[in-house]
Amino acid sequence: MRIIINNNSMVPIYEQVVSQIKDQIITGQLKDGEALPSVRAMAAELRISSLTVKKAYDYLEAEGFVTTVHGKGTFVNAADRQVAAEARRKAVEDDLSLVIGKAVSAGLDKDEIREIVEILLEDSYGSN
Repeated sequence: MRIIINNNSMVPIYEQVVSQIKDQIITGQLKDGEALPSVRAMAAELRISSLTVKKAYDYLEAEGFVTTVHGKGTFVNAADRQVAAEARRKAVEDDLSLVIGKAVSAGLDKDEIREIVEILLEDSYGSN
C-alpha cells in the first residue's frame, strides 16, 4: 500500500490517509479481507503520529470501509459492494460538479455543457 503525505497541504494528515486508502479500496488495489498495516507500522512508515493513523482507521471503520478486529488488525471491508459503488458514484459526482462549475465560470450555458458531455460520452462509449 502506498500513501503519500503532503505536509504543505491544507488538508489534515488523517484526511489524506483516509482519502488515499478509500481510493485504493474503491479501485480494487486493496482487496476485501486484506490487512492494513498496523497503526504503529503505518505511523512509522509515514513518519506521523500513531494517533493520526488511529483516527484515520477509526474514520474508515465508521464509513464501513474497514473492520478492526482487536488483537488481529484492521481489514478491508469491500464485501459491501453497495458502499464501494456509492463511494465511486459520489467521487464522480464531486468531479463533475467541479467541472460544471468551471464551465459555468467560463461562460458556457447549459446547452453548450450538455453538447460537450454528449461528445465526450460518444468518444468514450462509441455511437451505440
